[in-house]
Amino acid sequence: MNSLYTFLAGPGLWIAAIVCAGGLVVRLAFLTGLSRGRDAVFYNHASFSWGARSVLYWLAPYATITYRKNPVFTAFFFGFHVPLILVPVFLSAHNELFSEAFGFCLPVLPDRAADALTILLLISAAGLLVRRLLRPEVRALSSAWDYALLVLTALPFATGFAAARHLGPYSTLMVLHLASAEALLIIIPFSKLGHVALFFATRAFAGFEMGKRRGARAW
Repeated sequence: MNSLYTFLAGPGLWIAAIVCAGGLVVRLAFLTGLSRGRDAVFYNHASFSWGARSVLYWLAPYATITYRKNPVFTAFFFGFHVPLILVPVFLSAHNELFSEAFGFCLPVLPDRAADALTILLLISAAGLLVRRLLRPEVRALSSAWDYALLVLTALPFATGFAAARHLGPYSTLMVLHLASAEALLIIIPFSKLGHVALFFATRAFAGFEMGKRRGARAW
């Protein structure tokens, strides 16, 4: 167990991070090249202002018509995604690792705030799972892989929270925490989770396609 933990906390983490970052860069480059070949007309009316406005509106809770028409889904959506970004980046324990690896650390969240955000993420993940199961139009578009991705995304948070609160065997929970987090990083570029980067491109494209070309808002 100790040797597995040492690998996951050292080389395994570096491998996962490199695969994630490199995979996203390659995927973005490939899709950009593909779009320039097949959808060159989009670039004739590219507009930074329309693209940026579209991205910013879709990043703001209840700022779009779609968000306002689906208030419960929107609450779960942001309750899931906001902690998904804040907790891994600003958790004090993670920043200790950043400091050891790079010689600097970011501002840190108070432990109580990190706990509250983690609980919010887990509740929101459960809400999104129930929505997939109960809404026929969503269930029809969901595969077993979609459910697995949702569970895998929540797993590092559940195991990390349990380990920090000593809600089980610490060593086992930490191995599960690291293994699930690294599996998630590796999967991101090759799955729907790639929207962590593709979101900005697709929303910007929609913004200047609808705005610059048609004079309509994409939000």
